[in-house]
Amino acid sequence: MTSDTEYIEREFKKKVCEKVRLAAEGINRYRVFTPFVFEDGDHLAIVLKREHAQWWLCDEGHTYMHLTYDLEEKDLQRGTRAKIIQNALAAFSVVDQEGELAVPIEGDRYGDALYSFVQAILKISDLSFLSRENVRSTFMEDFRAIISQHVPEDRRSFGWHDPEHDPDGKYMVDCRVNGMPDPLLVYALPNDDKVRDATISLLQLERWRGKSPRSLGIFEDQQEINRKVLARFSDVCSKQFSSLAANKDRVARYLAEAIH
Repeated sequence: MTSDTEYIEREFKKKVCEKVRLAAEGINRYRVFTPFVFEDGDHLAIVLKREHAQWWLCDEGHTYMHLTYDLEEKDLQRGTRAKIIQNALAAFSVVDQEGELAVPIEGDRYGDALYSFVQAILKISDLSFLSRENVRSTFMEDFRAIISQHVPEDRRSFGWHDPEHDPDGKYMVDCRVNGMPDPLLVYALPNDDKVRDATISLLQLERWRGKSPRSLGIFEDQQEINRKVLARFSDVCSKQFSSLAANKDRVARYLAEAIH
């Protein structure tokens, strides 16, 4: 290790942690080992490299790759998750270079740069620990996104209610897919209360129409729903998917077939 990198390692230890160390991986390229880990125990991937007379810290795309073990890449680019990522990058002056997170080291502020970089990665990794409220928010965003992606705008109505029988919107439907002889009523179901509301809505629409409406229920996680609540809903709903995250391809196919 050259005197320059020995100095850098000392600065890393001083500002971040005594357990930080560098290991050479070629000319002007070092692996930065830290004790910091993702929630599954994998260590953060950090590289120190010199390009165009500038030292950089980067993750070479590892952070996003690690998140896609549990999430789809496109889900990181929209809604609540995208906001969390952008806020973390802005707070710690980290840049996203086509999926690679990086931070330039200004002057001799090596320790400050590593501290900020680690904090940004850990903050982004917190996507795995979203609060229940944020998870629900993300579920609703994902629900709207998949319908918007697979149903043309002129054939979908989010937040629909029967204008004739229910002008005040007491029996809301999350999305009505139209353009067929029998429209499809789609419900997003994150919890027991929403499942109960959907059951009541379908029963009321059945009374008004004189027949059961064509309906689709998409759960955040059906296993979390009370068995009695689920049983009553199952009696009135035409089609169900037990979770959106695990069935996105099936939901997409079902919607594509429904609108033809």
